[in-house]
Amino acid sequence: MVMTTVGTAELKAHLSEHLQAVRRGETILVLDRREPIARIVPVGAAGAALVVRPAVGPLHEVPLLGPPAGEGDVLAQLRVERAERG
Repeated sequence: MVMTTVGTAELKAHLSEHLQAVRRGETILVLDRREPIARIVPVGAAGAALVVRPAVGPLHEVPLLGPPAGEGDVLAQLRVERAERG
């Protein structure tokens, strides 16, 4: 198995090329300031599970804001909502 190590800036700058390498069967280890933070593996790789996780946690924990009440000054409404949050 081929494993490439790449920093976050390099991954961002050349994402398409790195994803092509993954399609060819390579695994990419992503580093942030020399610390491993992620591994990108082909979906069909032996032992690789496709795991999708929400970015912020379960949906019941995400506060949902409704549409602004009525017409009017958008900035004033934003200030009210921010004040209500704390």
